[in-house]
Amino acid sequence: MKRGKFDSMVSLNRIRLLQILMGLVFLYLLLMSFEIPLVYRTGYESVPGDETFGFTSDALPRSFLLESEEEMADKDAPRRPSDDPFKISYGSPHRTPERRMREFSKVSGLVFDEATFDRNASKGEFSELQKAAKHAWVVGTKLWEDLESGKIELKPETKTENESESCPHSITLSGSEFETQNRIMVLPCGLTLWSHITVVGTPRWAHSEQDPKISILREGDDPVMVSQFMMELQGLKTVDGEDPPRILHFNPRLKGDWSGKPVIEQNTCYRMQWSTALRCEGWKSRADEETVDGQVKCEKWIRDDNSRSEESKVIWWLNRLIGRTKKVAIDWPFPFAEGRLFVLTVSAGLEGYHINVDGRHVTSFPYRTGFVLEDATGLSVNGDIDVHSIFAASLPTAHPSFAPKKHMEMLAQWKAPPLPEKNMELFIGILSAGNHFAERMAVRKSWMQHKLIRSSLVVARFFVAMHGRKEVNIELKKEAEYFGDIVMVPYMDNYDLVVLKTIAICEYGVRTVAAKYIMKCDDDTFVRVDAVIDEAHKVRAGRSLYVGNMNYHHKPLRYGKWAVTYEEWPEEDYPAYANGPGYILSSDIAEYIVSEFEKHKLRLFKMEDVSMGMWVEQFNSSKPVEFLHSLRFCQFGCIEDYLTAHYQSPRQMMCLWEKLMQQTKPQCCNMR
Repeated sequence: MKRGKFDSMVSLNRIRLLQILMGLVFLYLLLMSFEIPLVYRTGYESVPGDETFGFTSDALPRSFLLESEEEMADKDAPRRPSDDPFKISYGSPHRTPERRMREFSKVSGLVFDEATFDRNASKGEFSELQKAAKHAWVVGTKLWEDLESGKIELKPETKTENESESCPHSITLSGSEFETQNRIMVLPCGLTLWSHITVVGTPRWAHSEQDPKISILREGDDPVMVSQFMMELQGLKTVDGEDPPRILHFNPRLKGDWSGKPVIEQNTCYRMQWSTALRCEGWKSRADEETVDGQVKCEKWIRDDNSRSEESKVIWWLNRLIGRTKKVAIDWPFPFAEGRLFVLTVSAGLEGYHINVDGRHVTSFPYRTGFVLEDATGLSVNGDIDVHSIFAASLPTAHPSFAPKKHMEMLAQWKAPPLPEKNMELFIGILSAGNHFAERMAVRKSWMQHKLIRSSLVVARFFVAMHGRKEVNIELKKEAEYFGDIVMVPYMDNYDLVVLKTIAICEYGVRTVAAKYIMKCDDDTFVRVDAVIDEAHKVRAGRSLYVGNMNYHHKPLRYGKWAVTYEEWPEEDYPAYANGPGYILSSDIAEYIVSEFEKHKLRLFKMEDVSMGMWVEQFNSSKPVEFLHSLRFCQFGCIEDYLTAHYQSPRQMMCLWEKLMQQTKPQCCNMR
């Protein structure tokens, strides 16, 4: 009886103790509900050891982290603001009233301390690329100063561009004349509707190749017999200093390729990136396939030798896979034969190019978005062929201007909006070359018209270095002054030094606009601004991030045009890196990169995207970085539901923007 009473008292005490504990938990939660908003309102997002900046409040100052004595020793004392708004100066990485003068400067605030560089260079601490960067910086800075002071100016020309170069209605070249012009016929004013070019030539006899590019050769196989030639309409005047785009690439392969039979392949190429090929393999285009001005894309020349009916592609490939061979009879021969003269005519129709051989239609190639007839300013014929004569007729007689003024639309609606007073979510730095006037104008008129950019919630700027041509720099300065969206990086532009522009983007993003995220892209990259921000938000707030189309365990190419020597990159693998056409960084990584560069501690590599991966890897050794991979940052061309689309010509930029405005889901403009 006593034991039962004792047990009931213990149970009662336990209940009371549990009630007290629950009450304490409730009070703690109530206290935290008041404490957390207070912490966020004061802007103290960073905790000791966390080097990220707080971005939740624009009205109150953010917390500053104490630095070590060693780090403090490397920093200069604060300087008075300069009276010259274009002077390259030091300063705090945060936006303060002292830096307001430089926010609208045309010149990057990136610091290149020559004295410190020279002292360390004498010790042999720098690579050849870093020494080249120093030389390009010194020369470029001097050139910009001369341009600013007015020492560099263009003399008035006595002749206009229209008068200096004629636009004949027709052009005739013999075979020997064509050879002396390096197998290129120049079409000064391009083509127009119904222009046509006739080529008379003879394919050469096949020759053996041990390493053919169009066929598969296994170890131990005999050399492959190859006979092919390429006729191309090229944009010779599109951009100086770059490989001309192939507006039409016509490639007959007389002895076949990997398919094992004669084919004709047609394509376009922009900035060394080939589009989807149109292959004519002997079968006529399907009845339900789109035509070009009423003509089929491919005529047929292969027929079955039994029923005389067209052989199915599927059956033909199945027979090849199982090793069954069948003799193929030719109803009419392949349009080209070794040692036999042919007359080829390419004409410009309403919907595409039409090619006739010996009076018979062979193929039609629809116009690809991004090119117009006036862009086709040259005809090239190369390969296994002897050209006897070329005749071009019905050419335009009015000269289209290829000067920058052709591309510039000096309208107030394309000017950049002013920088906001508060910190922002995203800054987009766009790499561009001095003479890419058309590319920059297309970006201004397309995705830079996004409401987030027009309302200054997101800021985008072009980063351009000094060009080798005086007239380009003068026009570039005028462009920068009018539109207000160009930041000059004062060094002589060089492909191997494009990495300097990337560092300048980081500097501008953290010191001038104080953005939470910094994005780098190219001037032929189309960006879906809102979708890019959403992608960055997939990473938990406060984490360091690196977002893009990631490459893991890629190895350097040791041979060929893009070869990397062991002196340039001794390691066998590259670090993980995002493809250069478009990627995003958190601001703390960008701040680290700028700081290390200005101390001359940053390793430079000629491949900009690999360099960024290397720097992020170094940062990651001291603070974790979250890598986010997405194929929607397109490296080559465009895919449906893209975040960025690369290698887009100015006209494709406008096409993508129009589709984005008209339709809810983004669609590509790869084809017409």
